[in-house]
Amino acid sequence: MSQFGGIGLSRRIWRLNVKKEGFLMIKIAPSILSADFANLEREIRRISAADYVHVDVMDGIFVPNITIGIPVVAAIRKVTELPLDVHLMIDRPVRYVEEFCKAGADLVTVHVEADTGENTRRALELIHGLGKKAGVVVKPKTPAEAALPFLEMCDIILVMTVEPGFGGQRFMEDMMPKLRQLREWIDEKNPSCELEVDGGVDPVTCKTVIASGANVLVAGSAVYKAEDIPGRIQELRG
Repeated sequence: MSQFGGIGLSRRIWRLNVKKEGFLMIKIAPSILSADFANLEREIRRISAADYVHVDVMDGIFVPNITIGIPVVAAIRKVTELPLDVHLMIDRPVRYVEEFCKAGADLVTVHVEADTGENTRRALELIHGLGKKAGVVVKPKTPAEAALPFLEMCDIILVMTVEPGFGGQRFMEDMMPKLRQLREWIDEKNPSCELEVDGGVDPVTCKTVIASGANVLVAGSAVYKAEDIPGRIQELRG
């Protein structure tokens, strides 16, 4: 039995090494928020060259938009071998993290702004209790220090480089000091933790975030609007 609910290791293998020969292993997580939802299975198969499938879950309360929920995650799980990177932009996510894990999420991230520190810690514990990866997310106006209490519990930290809620926004380069600070703390306190960036990532900005310490890049329109999606995924690796 693997840690992914009994699915064989040959089906969905995590690329666990954050670093190889001193260099960050760059991973790409296309966001299906930019996909054609009328043909979601086809759209997910088009990104088979990626490392994760990034799933943005919004509740209309924590962010001013509503997207998808648990049934869609369960449906996606049936059509891809890629790990599902589920980003919960929802109020008090501790109420739902177990259901998302059971639906097929492999990695679940929760916002530090969405609940109390105690409940955020509990959410991470619940995710880990089901054998899944867990992490926290910080919005642009949230300082890097907000992630620090949870760092040693995290498999990943996600830094938003746009305001969460809608795709296609302009990249916020002024988030790079935050990214560099988190990379420093990760290397010091939890070297196996990944550092993810979400918002405005494209073939130009990918170089900026990689230079600032990110090793997991979320990209939506930059991937799905490309004529050659596998080529674009490779290009985003820097």
